[in-house]
Amino acid sequence: MTTDTETDVFEEHRPVLMGVAYRILGRVADAEDVVQEAWLRWSGADREAVREPRAYLVRVTTRLAIDRLRQVKARNEAYVGPWLPEPYLTDFGDDVPDTAERAVLADSVSLAVLVVLESLSPLERAVFVLREAFGHPYADIAAMLDRGEAAVRQLAGRARKHVDERRPRYEVDPARRRELTEQFLAAAGGGDLEGLMALLAPDVRLVGDSGGKSRAPLRVLETSDKVGRFLIGAAQKGVPDVSFEFMELNGGIAVVVLSAGKPDSVFQVDIYEGRIQAVYIMRNPDKLLSLVAP
Repeated sequence: MTTDTETDVFEEHRPVLMGVAYRILGRVADAEDVVQEAWLRWSGADREAVREPRAYLVRVTTRLAIDRLRQVKARNEAYVGPWLPEPYLTDFGDDVPDTAERAVLADSVSLAVLVVLESLSPLERAVFVLREAFGHPYADIAAMLDRGEAAVRQLAGRARKHVDERRPRYEVDPARRRELTEQFLAAAGGGDLEGLMALLAPDVRLVGDSGGKSRAPLRVLETSDKVGRFLIGAAQKGVPDVSFEFMELNGGIAVVVLSAGKPDSVFQVDIYEGRIQAVYIMRNPDKLLSLVAP
């Protein structure tokens, strides 16, 4: 039988476990399932054999997430259109007071990074997350994964090189990102193509994820002309009883488009040198469920 103290210990570490699981999986529902399974393992564990609860729980969660990711990758082969991770509400609160640490955690859940992580193997992704986002020593990661330390270092190096080569360069200044997001929303919503084009980089990319369940581009759009005209056209079609809410998702400001108070889509932009370099649109209703208030 699980005691109140054991429950309190698990709840203390739940945010970290959710953070690990989401970064490995990029899916809120799957991450929540993994954390729930970790709870079941914890409730049945031999307490005398668990010297460090946090290390034990991170190890269990990581292994469960790797197994789940292998299953998910097989499902994704039939996914319709571009894939984006589920929107993830990020509020690091007072638990992460250091600005540099906050920046690392925010970057590790950014859409740009998570999209790149999709191309890693499950083991590479887990090692990258544990090392780069949470700063675990190589020896600890090796113990978690039942691998030699040399092998883990090799996995980490390969993953780091892959991410560095493919991750676009973006600015993360929150104030500037908020400002450009507001200007972007005003220009698109007001049908101001000229104003919108002034915000977009010439080689801007638009990635829309609908999973084939709502209207969104079934391929990545490129160039400011194509992206601008698409956004103006989409805004003109409108959303019934529309309203907007700004939220911090995946480490940055995002616009949640509501229809009659329910999430219809999520817009987020990445910027570099004062221009919008990427536009992400989430319209898969299944991936918006985590934004619905219980």
